[in-house]
Amino acid sequence: MAKRQNLQPDTILKNYWSDNGQFADIFNAVLFNGKQVIKPEELIDEDPEESTVLEHRAFTESIKAFRDNIKISRKFTIFGVALVMLGLEHQEYVHYAMPLRVMGYDYGTYKKQYDQNAKRYKTAKGIDTEEFLSKMKATDKFTPVITIVVYYGEKPWNGATTLHEMLNIPEEMKQYVNDYKILLVEARQNNLIFQNENNKDFFTLLKMILDKNIPKNETKEKVITYAREHHVDKTVIMTVAGATNCKIDYNSIAEKVQLRNVNR
Repeated sequence: MAKRQNLQPDTILKNYWSDNGQFADIFNAVLFNGKQVIKPEELIDEDPEESTVLEHRAFTESIKAFRDNIKISRKFTIFGVALVMLGLEHQEYVHYAMPLRVMGYDYGTYKKQYDQNAKRYKTAKGIDTEEFLSKMKATDKFTPVITIVVYYGEKPWNGATTLHEMLNIPEEMKQYVNDYKILLVEARQNNLIFQNENNKDFFTLLKMILDKNIPKNETKEKVITYAREHHVDKTVIMTVAGATNCKIDYNSIAEKVQLRNVNR
């Protein structure tokens, strides 16, 4: 019982999505309808810290932020992009300011790249005035970042998915106000095409548990039956339990799955 109660959703999910195969698969499902464009072997872990410093004439403020998971694909060449950073965020509850939060994470990623690039232009030697003031040249380019938000709550997401939805904008002014969209995945209901077996089992079990139209005892039996029939990995069962704060005896289910495999 102690093991089940001590599963922290954030930690267990970070651990699950740290696997390159599972991480690449969800991005392929969301971005490319399941086509295997992003390859696991091309992914490299990046520093999840996106802390930055906001500078203004009147003040300077530091902002500390950490992504849940972020990796870089170094051989990503589709559409002519040489490489791309991929960020994954986990949400247990609806966050009504999620577009703003993701915008902050993405800004932190770009700002970190800008700061690193700016170190090359500490003096005006060899560069013109505009380049020195900008701390970059017109030819300098940064690595793009794509962020996916996975929501594990049982209620339908009723929060904003765009910055515009958070703003009180007169219709005639919308075209002049920059928008910012998030890529949202609801674990409880989605039509994503997964190729990775663990991800298939993971989201299938999540849908079962998050379906509140089914009595709890019936849900438990469905989970056990599915885990047995599909020989679900213990890590998947444990992650499902942690992500949903569900009191699933994942050790017992895993033992039954293993026993079933031995007797096959």
